[in-house]
Amino acid sequence: MKKLINQPADVVSEALLGIEAAHPELRVDHPNKVIYRADAPVSGKVALISGGGSGHEPLHGGFVGPGMLDAACAGEMFTSPVPEQMLTATKAVDGGAGVLHIVKNYTGDVMNFEMAAELAAAETGVQVTSVVVDDDVAVQDSLYTAGRRGVGGTVLLEKIAGAAADQGRSLTEVADVAKTVNAQSRSMGMALTSCTVPAAGQPTFEIGDGEMEIGVGIHGEPGRKRVPLAPAKEVAEMLVEPILTDLPFSSGDGVIAFVNGMGGTPLIELYLMYNEVARILDRHGVRIARSLVGPYITSLEMAGCSVTLMKVTDDLLELWDAPVNTPALRWGV
Repeated sequence: MKKLINQPADVVSEALLGIEAAHPELRVDHPNKVIYRADAPVSGKVALISGGGSGHEPLHGGFVGPGMLDAACAGEMFTSPVPEQMLTATKAVDGGAGVLHIVKNYTGDVMNFEMAAELAAAETGVQVTSVVVDDDVAVQDSLYTAGRRGVGGTVLLEKIAGAAADQGRSLTEVADVAKTVNAQSRSMGMALTSCTVPAAGQPTFEIGDGEMEIGVGIHGEPGRKRVPLAPAKEVAEMLVEPILTDLPFSSGDGVIAFVNGMGGTPLIELYLMYNEVARILDRHGVRIARSLVGPYITSLEMAGCSVTLMKVTDDLLELWDAPVNTPALRWGV
């Protein structure tokens, strides 16, 4: 294992120190491993909190700031944060308009966010609503979930719901926007290589030089099938066609097209994949209204990519285009 670390047990804590040093617009509660926008709580605004296991950066800490999240709870590597972290964050960011918990559909995340919401209501009366993201079409259940996994759609949801909150919409309205984004988003990923969790010190799974995994999860969970390595155009077909069929997407639909890197794939390959995705969508008459290409929800150094398509409306596009100012996503400011 070759990694830029000191001790495996200190990776998350020391990374949070680095985030704090690099981004003075954020503040970090180190004992609880929570990243806040520096001006939280924002009075009268619905606050957004997300979180999950570390190792998927920039998700979620990289999306804290105006226009997206008010706080992100960092769990240990590939391990859910605990309810105490989420409860602390909920109390800290509530500006009087309520708090939305954005939860990827992994069993630990769902259970711990539910406990935190119950504790917050009991101890403080803070109004909390949760939305669970489950956009992965690859498998119905996985090693980590009951139902579909939450993957790339989470990035789009955090951006769009964050903009809705910035517009002054109510907690119910922001939650409705978030649920709409989830309902209209579908994703599927693939892997060329495994990732290596520092504490384990060895690859999470084995994959041969001439093989790839189609439908892989962001923790290396098995996908739909292990197949021989193929050209990018064939890989794109294996990812996009199941997505188009699932919702389904139809000719004339407008979408946000998101090609995400899993952490170990260079941008030149992601743009090559985007070209293939765009070619397939054009063949089906699906219009790309907006695009996003880059490593935004990763799995350490896993090589591979995922594709997310979200069917848009004029309101969702307006919210997508609204200003955002976070370490990993910034425009309009």
